[in-house]
This record gives sequence, C-alpha cells and structure tokens, in this order.
Amino acid sequence: MGTTLTNKNSIQVEIESRLKLGNACLFGAESFVFQFAIQKFKDQDILPVVLYWCETWSPTLREERRLRVFESRMLRRVFGPLRDKVTGEWRKLHNEELSDLYSLPNIVRAVESRRIRWAGHVARMGEGRGMQRILMGKPEGK
Repeated sequence: MGTTLTNKNSIQVEIESRLKLGNACLFGAESFVFQFAIQKFKDQDILPVVLYWCETWSPTLREERRLRVFESRMLRRVFGPLRDKVTGEWRKLHNEELSDLYSLPNIVRAVESRRIRWAGHVARMGEGRGMQRILMGKPEGK
C-alpha cells in the first residue's frame, strides 16, 4: 500500500491518497454492504486502508475535518436514507443520528489512539534504536 512522502513533510497528500483508496474500497464492495454487518465491513475492509500508517501523521484541523467528512459520507452510504415519520419523505441521516447508529469512536479518535499506542511502543524501545532517539529529541549519527 505504501506511503507518500513529500519534501515539505506534509501529510495532506498522504491523507488524500488514503481517502481515495478508502472510497475505492467502499464503492468497489458496495454490493456486499447488505450481506455483512457494518462493524465487520468498516473495521476489516475500509478503515485499515484509510488509516494505514496513520501513527506517523500529525493532522491539522483541516485534515481532521476531511477524515470526519469521509467517515460520515461512508456511514451515510452504508446506512442509507431515513424515512421521516411525520412527512413520509426520505432524507439523509444527520451526524448525530449516524453517531447513534454507529457507536464506535470516530475516525479522528482512532488516529489519536493509534498515535498514542505507537508512542508508547517507541518509548519502550532501547536507547540505541533510531525511532526512540528521534522521539526523545536526540538524533545523533546517520
């Protein structure tokens, strides 16, 4: 799956490519949505593609918003429209309704959780490891 690196150390290109891959997974497997439970579908097929190597991201508010928009769009696509009880018309689900239907943490919290878990993993590494030296701010040598 690879990652995209830029000379300005910007993750905007990386997040954009991850969201495109997530859309491809969602629309490529759209016919299977109704055959599987939403938890299994989202956790095993789409989120791993979008969140690949997100431990290294430090997203800005704009990038976090793009991730939330992607997640809402995906959930609206999976859950479909809702018939209004009063008017009888079909309408899109609101964000609050989506969060009620899908109770797992949102995508931004998943990124934060993975970053914290990765930082703990790096902190437990030995002092001779490159990642641990960078985390502690002591990069010496090659």
